[in-house]
Amino acid sequence: MPTTGDAMAERVDELNAVLSDLVGVLESVSDTPGLLDAVCGEAVRVVPDADLASIVVVRDGVTQTAAFTDERARRIDDVQYAAGDGPGLFAALTGEVVRVAVGDTGDRWPEFVLAAKELGVGSYLAVPLRVDDALVGAITLFGFGAHGYHEFDTKVLRLFTLCVETVLRLTRRYREARRLADELRNAMETRAVIEQAKGMLMLIHRASEDAAMQRLIVESQHTNTKLRDVAARFTKRMSSADGGRG
Repeated sequence: MPTTGDAMAERVDELNAVLSDLVGVLESVSDTPGLLDAVCGEAVRVVPDADLASIVVVRDGVTQTAAFTDERARRIDDVQYAAGDGPGLFAALTGEVVRVAVGDTGDRWPEFVLAAKELGVGSYLAVPLRVDDALVGAITLFGFGAHGYHEFDTKVLRLFTLCVETVLRLTRRYREARRLADELRNAMETRAVIEQAKGMLMLIHRASEDAAMQRLIVESQHTNTKLRDVAARFTKRMSSADGGRG
């Protein structure tokens, strides 16, 4: 018969396996909704008594369920939003962990308790999720049993959530770096095209650099066309004309 230490070691091994799988999934998903769906799915694997999961997210004062493993989880979340209170909302807004047996919280969250009981949910665990100012919420687990979860379950979900926060932060920073790199590349390409067109105009019309630039600006304004597109069209036309003469 396994000892408590053996059982804990087994849980740790399971958590390591889940986190390894999660990292693999997150590396293959490029959008935030897809990332949260993956996180939600893996969260159920982290705690053995978890039957359903959802991720509550608060954006610009609006709370919503960003991901869920089962429609029943989303329905219970919606009841909390309508009531303006509930364990998931409390965890998301305060940053505190909520671990309860549903039957013991009737006085505090009556609407939540009624909805949970109707759907057969007896236990609830919510751990805050803090990625950045734009992504704040909680990972929530629903259990059909009335066990109320255990302290070790809280520690496991906290560790899982910490890993998720780290991965999501790195993912967001990577995307921001890619966006800035793309903007810089586009700016450099735009400048190169404009400089090329400007040089051709200076040569053709024996104009100064400022006068050549002004020609491009006037054409852009008259045709309601971006300056880069005006320059690209001009250089293409001049190149074609040179090719024809060759």
